[in-house]
Parts: sequence; structure tokens; C-alpha cells
Amino acid sequence: MNRVPMTVAGEANLRAELERLKKVDRPTIVKAIADAREHGDLKENAEYHAAREQQSFCEGRIKEIEGKLADSQVIDINSIPESSKVIFGSTVSIINVETDEEVTYQIVGEDEADVKVSKISITSPIARALIGKEIGDVVTVNAPSGKIEYEIDQVKHI
Repeated sequence: MNRVPMTVAGEANLRAELERLKKVDRPTIVKAIADAREHGDLKENAEYHAAREQQSFCEGRIKEIEGKLADSQVIDINSIPESSKVIFGSTVSIINVETDEEVTYQIVGEDEADVKVSKISITSPIARALIGKEIGDVVTVNAPSGKIEYEIDQVKHI
């Protein structure tokens, strides 16, 4: 079994989505199917087919989330002593060696990744290059536009 790393916040978000799907969305869809059945002929009933499609999507998402939570390895970055080493969950400030542009990312699980809020997946090229390195190290990232060198400026456990 392959363990899926996840932050505490990522696990909480998945559990909240699962709760909503089971307690709000699922009953709403079941009611929509029942209402659509009352309209008669199911072969030409667009409402019925749309509700069944929603049900299929909802049940699939529930199974997907339950599987991810079952295989998850929740890592609480705040319980790990701070060091200068980049690990899963840490927030890293890096400086582009060529342009001196500084960016900060938190390394998170695949489901939590959102570049707009500076969260990158553990499987992303930048995160793979950074994991295990320390402050002051220069890493080379194989980006689609070519190789980019970054210097690790700060590592925080936030």
C-alpha cells in the first residue's frame, strides 16, 4: 500500500468535504431522483438522468476521498522540531539565482496543492528538488522552460 502524505489542514479539508457529500449532497440528490421519478416516463426524463449523473459523481467522489483518507499519512509539521532542512510540510523561501526573484512555497500533498496560495505538491519538480536540502544550498529545478537554479533562503515550520 502506498502512503499518501498529507498535512493536518489537508486532512481536515477532505474530511469536511466528505461530511458535506454524505450529509448534504447525497440526500439532496436522492430527493431530486425521487421527484424526477414522479414525472413519469424515465426514458425521456432529463431531470432524472441529470440527477442520476450527479449521484454517480457524488458517490465516486465519496469513494475517492475515503480511499485517500485510508491511505493517508498525516504529518503535523508543528510537532517536528525546526531545522534548516526542507521536509514535507515546511514553508521554503527560495531565490532565483539568475533573477534574484524570491518566492515562498509550502510543500504539501497532491490534493492540497494550489499555486495561487503558494502551496506546491510534494511531487512537483520544485518540491522534489528541494526535499532534503538545507538553507544555503543551490538546487537545480528541471522546469518545462529549462533548468532553473534556486538558492534556499529560509525554511519554516508554519
